[in-house]
Amino acid sequence: MTDPDELLAGLDREQREVARALHGPVCVLAGAGTGKTRAVTHRIAYGAATGAFQPNQVLAVTFTARAAGEMRGRLRGLGAAGVQARTFHSAALRQLQYFWPQTVGGPAPRILESKIPLVAEAASACRIKTDRAALRDLASEIEWCKSTQTAPEDYDSAVAKAQRVPPREAAEVSRVYAAYEEHKRDRGFIDFEDVLLLTIGVLDSRPDVADQVRAQYRHFVVDEYQDVNPLQQRLLEQWLGQRDSLCVVGDASQTIYSFTGATPEYLLDFPDRYRDATVIRLVRDYRSTPQVVGVANALLAAIPQDTPAGRRAARARLELVAQRHAGPPVGYTEYPDEAAEAEGVAENIKKLIERGARPAEIAVLFRINAQSEVYEQALADRGVPYVVRGVERFFDRPEVRQAVLLLRGAGRSGGTADSATAADGPAGEEEEADDGLAATVRAVLSGSGWSPKAPAGSGRAREQWESLAALAALAQEYAVGHPRAGLADFVRELEERAAVQHAPVVDGVTLASLHSAKGLEWDAVHLVGLTEGLLPITYAETEEQIEEERRLLYVGVTRARETLQLSWALARAPGGRPSRRPSRFLDSLREAKAAMTEAGAGGVVRRGSGRAPQWRERNDEGRSKRTGPVRCRVCGKALIEAVDRKLGRCAECPSDLDQALFQRLRDWRLEQATEQSVPAYVVFTDATLTAIAEIRPTDRAGLAKIPGVGTAKLDRYADQVLTILTGSAPASDEESQEPEGGADGEDIGASA
Repeated sequence: MTDPDELLAGLDREQREVARALHGPVCVLAGAGTGKTRAVTHRIAYGAATGAFQPNQVLAVTFTARAAGEMRGRLRGLGAAGVQARTFHSAALRQLQYFWPQTVGGPAPRILESKIPLVAEAASACRIKTDRAALRDLASEIEWCKSTQTAPEDYDSAVAKAQRVPPREAAEVSRVYAAYEEHKRDRGFIDFEDVLLLTIGVLDSRPDVADQVRAQYRHFVVDEYQDVNPLQQRLLEQWLGQRDSLCVVGDASQTIYSFTGATPEYLLDFPDRYRDATVIRLVRDYRSTPQVVGVANALLAAIPQDTPAGRRAARARLELVAQRHAGPPVGYTEYPDEAAEAEGVAENIKKLIERGARPAEIAVLFRINAQSEVYEQALADRGVPYVVRGVERFFDRPEVRQAVLLLRGAGRSGGTADSATAADGPAGEEEEADDGLAATVRAVLSGSGWSPKAPAGSGRAREQWESLAALAALAQEYAVGHPRAGLADFVRELEERAAVQHAPVVDGVTLASLHSAKGLEWDAVHLVGLTEGLLPITYAETEEQIEEERRLLYVGVTRARETLQLSWALARAPGGRPSRRPSRFLDSLREAKAAMTEAGAGGVVRRGSGRAPQWRERNDEGRSKRTGPVRCRVCGKALIEAVDRKLGRCAECPSDLDQALFQRLRDWRLEQATEQSVPAYVVFTDATLTAIAEIRPTDRAGLAKIPGVGTAKLDRYADQVLTILTGSAPASDEESQEPEGGADGEDIGASA
């Protein structure tokens, strides 16, 4: 039996107060890094140890499966293993599935994995043209409607009242929403919001069922209460009935999901709804250094209080008190353009790693996912591994799901597809002789529009091709390890992988949007792109929306334990007009102003101002000078996109790529990556390999001029790459690389 007093030994004064508040309504206002999960799990365990709670009668609710799993693990360690820790949807779904047969009859309805297919049908039925981005927007808007309990016919007035900007005309959204609900009912599906609605309906209409649920769960804990939406609050009230054994935990300054219907009002109004509530504030920050905490406090202290939104924010504000020793000063860096910002951030990260930091303890956080690509390139160029949070899982991609369906069908029919159709021309002739698994898979994938040659440029078409190419490569790899395997065996392998959806663990730098970073923390955080139009985002116009953008930055700041770097760029493209302004939120940070110094006639230069390395060259005195934007070697236009700059040409300009040479380079890269146990892009990205295969440098100096080939990679890989390019051992920079005779040069290459 756990000693109750021992459970409280490691808690501070306020955390012990939370743990001992076992009766009646309790409201814990917990700032970032103050140990709220520790406090509430010890409260549950202390209640169980003292007999105030029966563990199986406690339901702890949080907002992500990861957070629920973490809470269950902590409770097991504290001797309270019987407590249920679940998300709202998980808890409601269990109850709905259990009570459906006796309240409605038959099995519970099937749950939609995604709204988008039915939204597409609904839009088509309404004769409204959409693309995939528009479908995602409509699906999100329907989710908001259902979370806020807004009916289709009330949508127009609801968005006006909420000062919400709809993704398209309100009348069109309303029509699609109504058609979506009709299509869903006709097919016997429910969505995730319906799970809550139907559970509420069962509890409301069947007192006997409500009594059973309330007999099972007598005590409730709700984490991240500032993110509750009206639908979830209504379900919570059904669970409670007339009782008040409820503990809520949250921080209104971290409300960043109002676009989904979340509102901090339930947290802020808790003492008004429960007059006898115990309210406890946790403000001791154990996560971050005083320097980071100072920025977080300054950010919230600057909220203007002459507006209703500002006054509400001031009422919710928690002044954090740092508990850690002092750390490095917070950095503020202005860059001339986005490429320079990415290069500068990547260089800083590389130096952190060289000084002993683990890549997994470093993050780059941005406002929108589209900002990720330039940082991926910059990190890959330096051999720094990274992982991107919030991207679509591989087996959830539409093209992958369709390809698996085709492979499954071909496997059932015997897998006798004509492998000669897998490619055209000479490649097809080579594959015709290969009647094994890999060739069969390539033949089936060709039915999805895949071909061995990648499409030009980037975008969705290239992403789809990469997905199918990954399946083809996986088939080749699987065939090597399972020589006797057939198509049906490979399909089973894919199904097992899809069921697990467990990506390999990579010790890499995290790239994430500010929204997806909520609940996480790192030793070093780089907050990038802090300009007007990005943070706050362009479409944030009302007072409430602006303050939510401030809270989003606050969440980003408080993710950092030790090192915090804030940066912004004055222009989007290299050589572009420096028309961007730093985020207004930076104006409130006294340290930021102190860290910046104004230059003289040369323009405004602030401490740490960076330049993109590919725009530097040495003048006669050996000093670096700015040479202007990179230009396409074909048409001469200034290159804007990161991939185009690496290629040295516009994506749409003709390529003189030697496909055979490019494939030899890719094969070599795969060998290097396998030997080093790193992702292939860490050696060289596809864009860099393409540039090498197109330009075909003949010496180290030429190779060094290609973006993506830094000093470290030049020292490590130059000889091997030049051997592949020239077909012979590389000469020094001073020696000519031209063969003395064409035939002799070819013979040397062949013998090599």
